[in-house]
Amino acid sequence: MNNKKLLILFTTLLALVSCGDDGEDIIIERGKKTDNAETTTSTVNENRNTWGPQEAQTRYEFPQLNPAGKIIVHRAELNNKTGETGVNYCTEWAPALHGQRWSCYQMYSSINYHQQTNVVRYKADNDGSLSAECQYPNDPDLPAEYRFTADPYKYNNYDHGHICPSADRLRSTKANYQTFYITNMQPQRNKFNAGIWEVMENQVRTWASQNDTLFVCKGGTIDKESDIIEYLTDQIKHENRIPVPRYFFMAVMAKNGSKMKAIGFWVEHLNEDHSTDALRGYAMNIAQLESRTGLDFFCNVPDETEQTIENVTWSQMLSEWPFIQ
Repeated sequence: MNNKKLLILFTTLLALVSCGDDGEDIIIERGKKTDNAETTTSTVNENRNTWGPQEAQTRYEFPQLNPAGKIIVHRAELNNKTGETGVNYCTEWAPALHGQRWSCYQMYSSINYHQQTNVVRYKADNDGSLSAECQYPNDPDLPAEYRFTADPYKYNNYDHGHICPSADRLRSTKANYQTFYITNMQPQRNKFNAGIWEVMENQVRTWASQNDTLFVCKGGTIDKESDIIEYLTDQIKHENRIPVPRYFFMAVMAKNGSKMKAIGFWVEHLNEDHSTDALRGYAMNIAQLESRTGLDFFCNVPDETEQTIENVTWSQMLSEWPFIQ
């Protein structure tokens, strides 16, 4: 074959790869592994994150990012014994609201608590100072102008509700410590935090032991006044104001090989013990959860797969997640 024919063949193949039938560009992303979990695949993905921290923005657990938010990526040693390092969890902080929208993270065998526990839960004095040595320190990765001057939770009858749980990060001292940053907290009544929320977190940990990888995004509602119970002001310097969510949510996607499934939880933040409730009463598909939260979950998942797993029927959910029967 002469050089001219080779050039024509190469040009034709390039056109086929670059354009669809309608002439629009198709983005081809190479499959790869990042931090022990697959985060991209070869397909079209129109609603993926196109900006944000480069080491994390394309990870499957991320929802679509809010341009007004501050994205914080916490990296750490994830397993003290193996020395594995990577992204611990990520948070979207809302500076105008002085609170977090969500934390997202992955769970897989080498960092899951179910397989082995290497460290004890971080514990220090809760003196309200937010110093690096206190129980709930200021986040060193949050710009200084957004940090708290005193702990708004102290003396306000609300728990420091972990969004990325301490119990999900018991393979590494540093990773566990990072879950206590004030930016990973949202105010929760104790009967809620130690009740239905803990039941849901335990269920997620069980799923983590049954699947290759879980991709989790959790938080509370802070963007609408109707979804906020009240605001906390710290009792020391009276300088901080933080929203108390009326509802909390969890978006969970499981991946086993090439198979994926997803489920959502939506729960009202009540000062009541609902720990014996059936979880099916709080479950819904991701499309329904998105309509309630205004968030676009799992936006980095290829479009066709995302649409399939987010719009499952109730009967499909019963089949895929039998715990809710």
